[in-house]
Amino acid sequence: SYRVVSRRLACGDVEGRLETIFGRVRAIQAKSGRFDMLLCVGNFFGSTSEAEWAEYRTGAKKAPIPTYVLGANNQDTLSYFPDVSGCELAENITYLGRRGVYSGCSGLQIAYLSGTEAQQQPAPAHSFSAKDVAELKTSLLSTPNFRGVDILLTSPWPRDVGTFANSAGEIDTKKCGSKLVSDLAASLKPRYHFAALEKAYYERLPYRNHMVLQETPQHVTRFIALADVGNTSKKKYLYAFSIVPMSSMDPAELVKQPQDVTENPYRKLRKEAPKSKAPLSAEEEPACQFFFDLNKPQGKKRPSDGKERGDSQPKQAKKPPQPTGPCWFCLASPEVEKHLVVSIGTHCYLALAKGGLTPDHVLILPVGHYQSVVDLSSEVLEEVTKYKAALKEFFRSKGKRYVLFERNYRSQHLQLQVIPVPLDLCTSEDIKEAFIAQAQEQQIELLEIPEHSDIAQV
Repeated sequence: SYRVVSRRLACGDVEGRLETIFGRVRAIQAKSGRFDMLLCVGNFFGSTSEAEWAEYRTGAKKAPIPTYVLGANNQDTLSYFPDVSGCELAENITYLGRRGVYSGCSGLQIAYLSGTEAQQQPAPAHSFSAKDVAELKTSLLSTPNFRGVDILLTSPWPRDVGTFANSAGEIDTKKCGSKLVSDLAASLKPRYHFAALEKAYYERLPYRNHMVLQETPQHVTRFIALADVGNTSKKKYLYAFSIVPMSSMDPAELVKQPQDVTENPYRKLRKEAPKSKAPLSAEEEPACQFFFDLNKPQGKKRPSDGKERGDSQPKQAKKPPQPTGPCWFCLASPEVEKHLVVSIGTHCYLALAKGGLTPDHVLILPVGHYQSVVDLSSEVLEEVTKYKAALKEFFRSKGKRYVLFERNYRSQHLQLQVIPVPLDLCTSEDIKEAFIAQAQEQQIELLEIPEHSDIAQV
């Protein structure tokens, strides 16, 4: 089958430095062959553009590649864009317009939104409002079998893009950028999303557009922020990529999940996002997580202790229940066997297991009454992470690694079971294989949770 592979270039704020950007493009094309187009995000014009621009506007000079630009981000450069719906500014240089979708002859879909998020109403001419975003979303989402766009161009970064991901350096992604752009990206599911304005280069790990284990897999999104053209710090401002239009791709190939895919940064399923996890140590081994749903009618179950409460009550999202009776694990409770407690933090404590599988089997428990890890507040979660890191270091000093599990089946109070095993006898692979073999023997369906996944989503 014949497929059109498009070779594109994307660049950050040109700021009127046309000779610099076009000189760089000429050099790249001389070395690597022709590219189909240059997509510019951020400020295409700067405060001192006039003299350089005049040569292109009058045709004395010509861009070496079809160049597509976004509109003004401030009052000063508005005059360069005569028609809000988009127009040719000079030969080979096209202003896309305020917002919309550009489809080339290859079938590639490029959605774009010009300007910055409006801080007041009515929105100034160089800004977009919630109404602009809603209309752009509606125009695309109403098309039959909409799966997403190939490329999204915006000038501001999407707010919170760094959640669940690699660091954006000195840029605080919780404070920079636009929430409306995040909303747009979440809905349009672009395969590539380019932005600028922060004078920084940031290539985020790809993120998924579906809920793992719950929805059918979809393509991933790659967010790339580009620096300003010709910056003195040599930050990357030009990005080359090849792309086959989604419309002509094999569906299985389209939804392939790369190894480093992460959770979607914009899906706020939790009221309070957990704080970032502690940095991994140098000898960190990849951890595997498994999930097993006991509500499914499968496998051999041990009889549950006490009265059979059944699954008659529908599952509802509600606040962590308060103890219905005496709780063996609430630290304030008289039932707690205090002689087993090893260490007490602010939100969590560590205790020896009463009927330990090994002599050094310990439990990490919240001081307060939480039923499961997914109910924990960010402060408690942060302290759990610290305890895990400390135990890892401690057991390693004793020549051991640990297996950690949470049993969340009709349990009242969260217990994280930490079972140390000898390093020299059990590799991570051995442990994983033991779980898989045992699950098959018990006819249990064990689902491996992809790396960089948020357990709350599962």
